[in-house]
Amino acid sequence: MNNNAQLSSGVQNYVNRGQEIVKRREDDFRRMKRCRFDTIAVHGMYTMREALEENQGSIIEPAYIATSQGYRDSDEMEAGLAYLIPTWCYARIANPTTYYLEWVLALLEGYGSDMETSAVVTSSGMAAITSAVEPFLVKLSEAADEPINFVSSACIYGGAFQQFSIRQKEKGRLVRWVQNPSNLQTWEALIDDNSRFLYAELPSNPNIAFCDIKALAELAHRHGIPLIVDSTVATPALLRPLTLGADIVVQSLSKTITAGGLGIGGAIISRKNLVSEKVIQAKEMTDDFASWVKFLPYRDNGPSMNPLHALMVLNDLRTLRSKVDTMSKNAMQIAQWLAEHPGVEQVHYLGLESDPMHKLAKRDMVLADSELDSGKPVNRYSHLMSFRVKGGGQAARRVMDGFEMIYRATDLGRIKSVATIPAISTHQQQGEEARIMADIPANLIRLNIGAEHPDDIIADLERGFSRLG
Repeated sequence: MNNNAQLSSGVQNYVNRGQEIVKRREDDFRRMKRCRFDTIAVHGMYTMREALEENQGSIIEPAYIATSQGYRDSDEMEAGLAYLIPTWCYARIANPTTYYLEWVLALLEGYGSDMETSAVVTSSGMAAITSAVEPFLVKLSEAADEPINFVSSACIYGGAFQQFSIRQKEKGRLVRWVQNPSNLQTWEALIDDNSRFLYAELPSNPNIAFCDIKALAELAHRHGIPLIVDSTVATPALLRPLTLGADIVVQSLSKTITAGGLGIGGAIISRKNLVSEKVIQAKEMTDDFASWVKFLPYRDNGPSMNPLHALMVLNDLRTLRSKVDTMSKNAMQIAQWLAEHPGVEQVHYLGLESDPMHKLAKRDMVLADSELDSGKPVNRYSHLMSFRVKGGGQAARRVMDGFEMIYRATDLGRIKSVATIPAISTHQQQGEEARIMADIPANLIRLNIGAEHPDDIIADLERGFSRLG
């Protein structure tokens, strides 16, 4: 960054103009924070003023698909490339359309709180996870053998499990697995002076594990490290980990937020002034983590999102709360039906009172603004569940192969119902030993409930179970 005292008058003029833009945007951000969840999801930071003055009245955010930004003169270019003024410069770094998506995600994840949040979107959920964890896994000394570790729940998405157990190990970083993420004593026992962060996914894919975010964040912060939470399944419509104490949230935008299923994407959303004492660029990095990632490591590594896909995500999330509400209500009905079915060994769904984490999930998973709809907060437990079929892995295959409407695919978060057997799909590569640790048996079917009528979903499940004879 240039020192403002050394700027030419031409560059300084652009800086002054940029400061006015930033102030106006901050005012817009504060105004939108006072709006309700659905209003934020529909409008985000794309204002009527901007539509009329800058985009020929377009009521939908424009798609800027150019690769790069042109500048009025060399002074504006200097100011832009020094990040002294609002700029996007090059689509690998940023883009006006992706900014709109980042702003609305930051607003939604911080909804209901006074905290300041920021976001950066990525080309995939895995790119978001990588971009979120890598900045903490750097050496703090010149020692060639400096130990670096992090502590993670073992109940996480198969791709994240592989990245942590294989890719990070290749770089000399050690993951320490917590088999039961609800056990705080296990988390604490695995933390030492070389631990860089805690990582949890909740509700987890595929076995719907859950844990106490507040308590886990407090534990992380006592050790001077951040808590990173994958909240893909719940979305901010049901759960906002940052407001419960987490430092960073990662989302696979490919999933529930983009329920229409038209593309891949991810996001990092962080609270400002997060807790992390074990980093090199402490203040710059912790003051505004998501923005720091965007303008430095993200710029250099290039996991950017296509602006056309950013616009599709924006359009899909405008109805996020109502879709999550419908899918969750359907899921509750299906879980209750499965729990009574003679062919089912066990159902994993946080909405069932029999689930060991039900009380905690009831405390934390509340449909945003539901108290305005019905006069009191309403619990919703997401669209995702899993169940174990009696008779083992071959029986589970027969059941799934009998579906005629529920798609057999590795997808989740869809408006259409989708099923998979994680042991032979999403978690196949991590091996039998790791699947046992994560409690993913061969007879487990993961079921994403969509927005079809629940009677039709149940009828299709019956078709599957009829194959058991």
